[in-house]
Amino acid sequence: MKDGVNGVALGVFIFFFLAVTVMGFLAARWRKAENEHSLDEWGLGGRSFGTWVTWFLLGGDLYTAYTFVAVPAAIYAAGAAGFFAVPYTILVYPLIFTFLPRLWSVSHRHGYVTTSDFVRGRFGSKGLSLAVAITGILATMPYIALQLVGIQAVLDVMGVGGGENANWFVKDLPLLLAFGVLAAYTYSSGLRAPALIAFVKDTLIYIVIAVAIIYIPIKLGGFDDIFAKAGEKFTTQGAGGVVPAAGGQWTYATLALGSALALFMYPHSITATLSSRSRNVIRRNTTILPLYSLMLGLLGLLGFMAIAAGIKVDNGQLAIPQLFEDMFPDWFAGVAFAAIGIGALVPAAIMSIAAANLFTRNIYKDFIKPDATAAQETKVSKLVSLLVKVGALVFVLTMDKTVAINFQLLGGIWILQTFPALVGGLFTRWFHRWALLAGWAVGMVYGTVAAYGVASPTQKHFGGSAKEIPGIGEIGYIGLTAFVLNVLVTVVVTVVLRALKAPEGVDETKPEDYTADAGDPGVQVELTEAAH
Repeated sequence: MKDGVNGVALGVFIFFFLAVTVMGFLAARWRKAENEHSLDEWGLGGRSFGTWVTWFLLGGDLYTAYTFVAVPAAIYAAGAAGFFAVPYTILVYPLIFTFLPRLWSVSHRHGYVTTSDFVRGRFGSKGLSLAVAITGILATMPYIALQLVGIQAVLDVMGVGGGENANWFVKDLPLLLAFGVLAAYTYSSGLRAPALIAFVKDTLIYIVIAVAIIYIPIKLGGFDDIFAKAGEKFTTQGAGGVVPAAGGQWTYATLALGSALALFMYPHSITATLSSRSRNVIRRNTTILPLYSLMLGLLGLLGFMAIAAGIKVDNGQLAIPQLFEDMFPDWFAGVAFAAIGIGALVPAAIMSIAAANLFTRNIYKDFIKPDATAAQETKVSKLVSLLVKVGALVFVLTMDKTVAINFQLLGGIWILQTFPALVGGLFTRWFHRWALLAGWAVGMVYGTVAAYGVASPTQKHFGGSAKEIPGIGEIGYIGLTAFVLNVLVTVVVTVVLRALKAPEGVDETKPEDYTADAGDPGVQVELTEAAH
């Protein structure tokens, strides 16, 4: 590890940071709206993005700074078990091809901004809508916090912050400045800011990975030596080599499947999706987004390279930034650090906007001020997006980083429990609204209690996301087990409630809404009415 501040790397990092800051503020003039005082414009970019803008936005949204740091860090620590992220991002795209175009169509037809808007309209239930909204906000908050963890890892390796002995203000000042700027241009430009910056972020990441996958193995003697040293490390640790033991197969498979089901339940994924201008944009994106999975697979190999390079860090999250600093010339290390830093800003902006939209539409408007105007909605959403960022910042600065990671794992378990209401509602209205609420509650309680009971060598509770599956005896992903219980309860309670002829809510959607496109008759009329 190099002593002091890496001035060259820091200079390059600051250059790119300033560049995207300028872009963030200029984004307010990009595709400038006729009516800026609308949640459609501020929170969804006017629903105007085409195929490539949506591709970069979704890529910038889903493949975050934490992905850049954590996936190879998991492989650095646990071997090939950390590669679960690759199959799950492959599984997810055929899955979303089946339901995202339907969600886009019905949302465009009725002016829905959030998944909770759809759930309320489909099932006529503000209670179920509130449950989905609260779950989305709770699951998103630690996700935003983890973007800060990614930036902190980069700043630590560059020597910024004065070291462990510095007072808290000096140490955290760079992070405070970074998110102060992020908050300002998100407030000003809304979703247009991360959409524009995503071009820079994704381009930098592709360049860094392309260079890393060629340059670093040459310096380390080739992939044969890299895999040999990695295998030696895991064999010495008693892990059975690079490939995980047979006992971990259920965990690997259920974590991959559960993560695939959960990914597009997150509010920020849906926000990026609904910003596109047609359902065909969504369909095309499901076919080209797997290019990011290729990038992710190559990114994962950096974990093995860190082992072969002899990287020794107390915090595994520092392994890849430290690998970049040790292997690359200072100027290109700065480019790599900028890719990670900007890779935090883009998703953090989208996540805060998504959480703010949920609060505004499904808590503030539904329960506090039903007669709120479009301008009032936009103002509240802007303010809440600031509060969300501040909350995430306080969370990271006042708590141990492992707490943020644990809550993010818990967030994945929680957000998966909204799947039956959202995806089920897109294809059938057979599920009763009260049954969906009961299933959600059971899944949330089981998932939280089960995760609380998982211990690790460093902590007593919330030490992981895998536990023995009841009735099977294998260790599997808690979120998927909770999801299965959720579905079983929903089905059984639906049968009972239908037998009792329990009252159902009013469905404001029609079958043709689920296949409508932007130019179809009626869409613009309903969107105009929703805006007013």
